Amino acid sequence: MPPLHAAAAAAVVSSPSSAPGLLRAKPYHPKSSASASLTVTATAPSRKAFLSCPDHGQAAASPPRSAQTSSPALISSVQDLYDFICSGPLVDKIGYTKEKIAESIDRWLRCGVQVTRLFRLNELRLSEAEKARIYHFYIPVFLWCEDQVTEHRAKYNEGDEIPPLVIGVSAPQGSGKTTLVFALDYLFRVSGRNSATLSIDDFYLTAEEQAKLRESNPGNALLEFRGNAGSHDLPFSVETLESLIKLTKEGMKMKLPRYDKSAFGGRGDRAGPSVWPEVEGPLEVVLFEGWMLGFKPLPDEVVKAVDPQLEVVNKNLEAYYSAWDRFIKSWMVIKIKEPSCVYQWRLQAEIAMRADGKPGMTDEEVCFSHMHA
Repeated sequence: MPPLHAAAAAAVVSSPSSAPGLLRAKPYHPKSSASASLTVTATAPSRKAFLSCPDHGQAAASPPRSAQTSSPALISSVQDLYDFICSGPLVDKIGYTKEKIAESIDRWLRCGVQVTRLFRLNELRLSEAEKARIYHFYIPVFLWCEDQVTEHRAKYNEGDEIPPLVIGVSAPQGSGKTTLVFALDYLFRVSGRNSATLSIDDFYLTAEEQAKLRESNPGNALLEFRGNAGSHDLPFSVETLESLIKLTKEGMKMKLPRYDKSAFGGRGDRAGPSVWPEVEGPLEVVLFEGWMLGFKPLPDEVVKAVDPQLEVVNKNLEAYYSAWDRFIKSWMVIKIKEPSCVYQWRLQAEIAMRADGKPGMTDEEVCFSHMHA
């Protein structure tokens, strides 16, 4: 049986002419509003074998370092690191030449030190996986994001109230988007740019509303658990995003909603406002991540051919563009080579949560939420 989200994504995402997207499908990047997009590829093993990060609703404390997955790759000289950076797969995509890398090498080194310290790594004794993740992934993506923010702000005149640039990070569950956003948020802050982070998870229905959703869709496995279109509080998300992009002055503050996935035995519930993090203006960038960002519905006949249960999910998806995607001006898409990894990554996350002493979904519940009947 195929993973649920692999089938759902393939069924309810239309295919634009641009870069390939998630789970053998392509997210919708509205050209009328998006200023740019960047597509990268995540490969197995999961980022959980490389680094871990705190729940994104917690304070940005440094996460513990995981065991190294390969022998140390010593950085013996700046020249060695320069050559390694130049060999990265994203260099061309972010518009960097070898000459531009040479001119900005101090910036790369500074970012590298900051990221390694954030994750409690020794910058002189990185494993091959750590070295590649930092210098071939995190730093190039950050530099691209920073360029997007600079271009966005250059469109306004001096004295204007400039809304923050909302960057959408679209990627399958478990592919590393939360850890990436954690690192990007940190790099923005240490570089002097005020940033905020949101996930589509923050807008899941409350436990009570989830129960009502299940009751109104009896027998539909796709709406039994949180995740698919229909399980989010869209009016609440619109209200939050509209308030966030108005945070353009000093002294303006607001709290960002967070979701507690461990509540109700792993079924989850919205966390209480007392634990929501507070952000203060003026914001320059908002990092908004989620597995189904950019998706839009397909014709009913296409959906029915895959699974009749997808009809209601496909219908629910119609409202998601006006709720989320219209706020996003720049897109980052992480694609994966093997859709079956999504189920394994989700299972890892729930096992890790249970190991930390928090209630989480059982293996059977994870299987049920990801698989077709």
